Amino acid sequence: MSRRRAILAAATAGCLALGVPTASAASADSWWGWGGHRHGQHAPVTPTPTPSDTATPAPSDDEESDATPTETPAPTAEAAPIEDTTPTEAAEPEAEASAEPQNEVADTSAAPDASFVEDFTTDAVTGLVSRLYPQSWQPYPDGTSGIYAPSKTVSVHDGVMDVALGTGAGAAGTFGSSAGAWDHVGGSFSVRAKATGGDGNGAAFMLWPTSGTWSDGEIDFPEGNFEDSPSAFHHSMTPGKEADRVQIGTGVSWRDWHTYTVDWVPGESVTYSVDGKVLDTITHDVPTTPHRFMFQVGNWGDRGNLLIDWVSTTE
Repeated sequence: MSRRRAILAAATAGCLALGVPTASAASADSWWGWGGHRHGQHAPVTPTPTPSDTATPAPSDDEESDATPTETPAPTAEAAPIEDTTPTEAAEPEAEASAEPQNEVADTSAAPDASFVEDFTTDAVTGLVSRLYPQSWQPYPDGTSGIYAPSKTVSVHDGVMDVALGTGAGAAGTFGSSAGAWDHVGGSFSVRAKATGGDGNGAAFMLWPTSGTWSDGEIDFPEGNFEDSPSAFHHSMTPGKEADRVQIGTGVSWRDWHTYTVDWVPGESVTYSVDGKVLDTITHDVPTTPHRFMFQVGNWGDRGNLLIDWVSTTE
């Protein structure tokens, strides 16, 4: 309430108590009115009433006093809002996330850009694969070791090489051209493969010495029975101890498509990878002589199929 309105309210209360006419009884034309005064004039000061010199007779017991004193209620003080003086903790700045390098694995479902790649785009029925793929597939002659007969088990269709399993005949052969397949000294070798059925049988993809001398080094990957998880087998090059080997598990299944890679640095290291993820690097018993990249499956076990999507090597 403004100071001016407070004065008017106090004056009105006094008039009500003493029977003095209030501003509401004044003429409508009067400059006096609730809410202020005319511009340029001061509001009249309300006179303070004084007691009369004539004594007012006391009311008799039979008369009820008309003048009931009216108490003016004391103005209620509005409670001032209480300020919250609790100190506010300053929000700590968020720590910037450190940019840690992500070990992203490249997509290995497609064949790499290598000097030799075969992705089997031309269909070939059994018996015609070596004729249609003369610079990619060098099969063992039928009857080798009394086990292998590739002309009866290997075909190509729908973009894959299909090796029939459980027919009573096995398969074996070397990947690469007739000139370059036998002379690998180091390089990168990959195959994308899976197997359906064929329990009791298995496959071995390998780098085998062209010399035929076992102690020149044998590198097998992937190898294992189809009902099990394939592994890498890194053989000893000590004459007489070639059967000793280091086994490296993959943790994957033949039942799914996977890409298996061998990276060979002659005399230094052999690195084994699955789907672009390195499993291990071996730095002992590392070959230095020419090898060929090949595979073998037996002539036993249940029916099924070994499927090869593509093969790549360094020639």
